[in-house]
Amino acid sequence: MESGFEAKSKRPVLVLVGGFLGAGKTTLLLKAAEILARSGLRCALITNDQGGALVDTEYAGVQGVDTGEVTGGCFCCCLTDLVEAAAALAAHQPDVIFAEPVGSCIDISATILQPLKAYYSNQFQLAPFTVLADPDEFVRMQAGDADADLSYLYRYQLDEADILCFSKADLCTAMPPGADFHVSAHSGQQMDAWLDAVLHQGRAAGGQLLQNVDYARYAEAEAALGWLNWRGEIRLKKALSPALLAGPILDEIDMELTAAGIQIAHLKVLDRASTGYVKASVTRNGEEPGVDGDLTASFAVDHTLTLNLRATGDPAVMERIVKTATGRAGSWVNEHLQAFRPSPPKPERRLDHIVAESSHTA
Repeated sequence: MESGFEAKSKRPVLVLVGGFLGAGKTTLLLKAAEILARSGLRCALITNDQGGALVDTEYAGVQGVDTGEVTGGCFCCCLTDLVEAAAALAAHQPDVIFAEPVGSCIDISATILQPLKAYYSNQFQLAPFTVLADPDEFVRMQAGDADADLSYLYRYQLDEADILCFSKADLCTAMPPGADFHVSAHSGQQMDAWLDAVLHQGRAAGGQLLQNVDYARYAEAEAALGWLNWRGEIRLKKALSPALLAGPILDEIDMELTAAGIQIAHLKVLDRASTGYVKASVTRNGEEPGVDGDLTASFAVDHTLTLNLRATGDPAVMERIVKTATGRAGSWVNEHLQAFRPSPPKPERRLDHIVAESSHTA
């Protein structure tokens, strides 16, 4: 990076990055933290989910990033928790705090960005709101046969962006039009340019505001998704590498969900052992998994596996499929399992106007 980022304020910059399930938000933010660290900036991350046992939180931890999490509801429904998590991280004097809302949330500007500007500008500098979109998913969501509930959420998410980024630019040969940046967390493509726009260009934060959001329709669309979070620890009779334990479990769940007619929105697995870790994920049925971590990690007998699934199906069916797939590996201990449909969103605060705020410079 030609000119490094320099912290010029005692208030950390709070950078929210939204986008649909599987867009690659966590991977992007961890890469951003790595880039900024090379310029001498300290970064932290806040993850968010309707339930506990989060792959993203654990994945950030193995990357060495200070991480907080807000669970039990999206940021809009847990705004106080978001502010408290950011304040706790601010005690460690980060220059930038990234925050990643739940991937099915909309109305983020009215319920998160505007209240942050109105009530917490003395604690944080608020960066423009980035929405990240997988270009292939973007095309699928425009198709006539796209799931009506998912495309409803997707369309509203795009409408709130101060900055729109297409992700996974290294994998896409034909980008759709309309994005401000085409970024890749793996190759680094346009990461510096995006960070410069977020941190240095003085763009307005929360410059877009959804009008007349139908919260009954919003709740219906979110409730179309089944939510499952699972974590367990196991001591194998025969040692396996993280890849050889997690890979077959993910493949079986994918296959059984497909057989049950359940559409995957995001399925991700993180397996950790003393020899290394592997994170694998898919965003649709039958997709070749995206993999991070050490595929050559040595065999081990003790593993901790965390799994998050979002899909358009009955949570009870999803639970049965996950229990069967994980159960083939052996007997797990310290198991955590939540399978549910999201509750209707009930924001702590919702402002129906754009709050003025002076531009910031990190």
